[in-house]
Amino acid sequence: MAETRATTVPDRSAVRSLLRLWPYVRSVRLRLFTAAFVAVLASCTGLVIPLVLKWMVDGPVADRDTAGVWLGALFLLLLGFAEALLFGLRRRLVARPLAHVEAEMRAELYGRLQRLPVAFHDRWASGQLLSRATADLGLVRMFLAFPLTFLLVNSVTIVVGVVIMLLQDWRLGLVILGPAIPVVVMCVYFERRYAVEARRAQDQVGDLTTVVEESVLGIRIIKGFGRHRTQARAFRELTSTLRGTELRKARLLATIWAVIVTLPELAIGAALVLGAVQVADGELSAGTLVAFLSTALALRWPVDSIGFLLAMSQEAATATERYFEVMDEEPERDCVVRSEPSPDAGLRFDGVVFRYPDADPGSRPTLDGVDLHVRPGESMALVGATGSGKTTLTALVPRLHEVTAGRITLDGEDVATLPREELRARVAVAFEEPTLFSASVGENVLMGADDRAGAVELERALAVAQAEFVHALPQGADTQVGEQGLSLSGGQRQRLALARAVVGRPRFLVLDDPLSALDVHTEAAVEAALRQVLADTTALIVAHRPSTVLLADRVALLSGGRVAAVGTHHELLRDNAEYAHLMSGTGRQEDDR
Repeated sequence: MAETRATTVPDRSAVRSLLRLWPYVRSVRLRLFTAAFVAVLASCTGLVIPLVLKWMVDGPVADRDTAGVWLGALFLLLLGFAEALLFGLRRRLVARPLAHVEAEMRAELYGRLQRLPVAFHDRWASGQLLSRATADLGLVRMFLAFPLTFLLVNSVTIVVGVVIMLLQDWRLGLVILGPAIPVVVMCVYFERRYAVEARRAQDQVGDLTTVVEESVLGIRIIKGFGRHRTQARAFRELTSTLRGTELRKARLLATIWAVIVTLPELAIGAALVLGAVQVADGELSAGTLVAFLSTALALRWPVDSIGFLLAMSQEAATATERYFEVMDEEPERDCVVRSEPSPDAGLRFDGVVFRYPDADPGSRPTLDGVDLHVRPGESMALVGATGSGKTTLTALVPRLHEVTAGRITLDGEDVATLPREELRARVAVAFEEPTLFSASVGENVLMGADDRAGAVELERALAVAQAEFVHALPQGADTQVGEQGLSLSGGQRQRLALARAVVGRPRFLVLDDPLSALDVHTEAAVEAALRQVLADTTALIVAHRPSTVLLADRVALLSGGRVAAVGTHHELLRDNAEYAHLMSGTGRQEDDR
């Protein structure tokens, strides 16, 4: 899980973080600039109202000119209507382009997740990634739509309003400006404190999302073991932690709001008293005092809004940081220089060493100097105790992980130099824990073939995997299997995963204990069909049971991350005690990492 960086990077700059959004808003910058200009114009239109009031009080009201009063009222009405119209136009200008920006960022995030190596997904909780793709991008869009514009608009409004007040009466203007310094100091303090709490809250939302997701996907386990109270307690604890963080955010916001609201109100009160004295002494006209106070009151909203605009900006900044934590991860890359193929055909492992990226550098590698050759058209079974490295070795063939040292070749070509798209078109994989998507049965199976595959290829693959149960489903191959395929049994899911592996007629087939969830009769039928497929392909099969081993031409015994022995099933039974023990009564071993 990603660490909470707000607590470890004290010199973080919200402005620097938000500036990274520029490439995404560049295409809509004209509309954003136009919307900002319209908003500034609307806000400045509101500042004309106090000037009209001054004219009315010192003119028509003082002269008892009824027609002039009605004319002034008409001006006020038109100004109010123009202000509302301009603010409405601003919202219309930003709504559609910013929705496009959010969608574009979400699509890029999803695309990057698909290109990031498996090691990245091993480190990150899915809920953290989900919260970045949903809640965080929503905060970014809200920032671009509101705080980004109104931090500028309100700043311009405050400057123009202060200039107008100083022109009305500089002494009253200085009284109004009195709270500026303490307000600025409080804003700086607030920004630093709020940034930490905002980041902490967003990380905690990711943790909470992870718990919810795992509880939904694991609902059968939770119910089966009666652990719903434990899960509910864990959820309540995380919710309570998040609640505490949100309350700290609320207290900070309440503090800054109290300062921002109270000090200007006191200044306006002082200006009212001082101005009234000046009017009584004849030093100031009543209209000027009305205009001054109206301008000061018009500035209340721009000043009062500073607190929550800063809060929204900080949340958007932390959301942007969280977004780019994923986008900055190095994606899988293909080698730009393709090596000359060696004369070796088939699948070969030459001195392969592998250590997981998160492993201690001084620890023993998971695989340590593996040398193995699977001849063209041959099927090789991998057998070994738990932790011997079988599944890890199979994952290196399609480059789900990159080798630490050594190399793997397919028909003499180093897999590290093959474009991933080409490599994965040559190699098909079926894992022991099959993953199905929320799609139809047919779509799940045909995912293993190119776009030209159709009903004929689908039927052949279903037959090989003995998955004729598909035809008994309510809509046949068009039946939706549901999330993770949990509406199907384990054996059914495994057969569909096997069908997906063979549907594209791959040249190389990697099977990780593909028959572990099948009953004896179905396993025999699948094995019979698989023998026909294996006759035309080069295959590497992780096996735990003798019946699966017998599918292969030869067997490789892995022990401690190394190939301990290679031979036929009967040769190893006769000559290797470790192999004989693995194939004996206690038989089925759980797989390694």
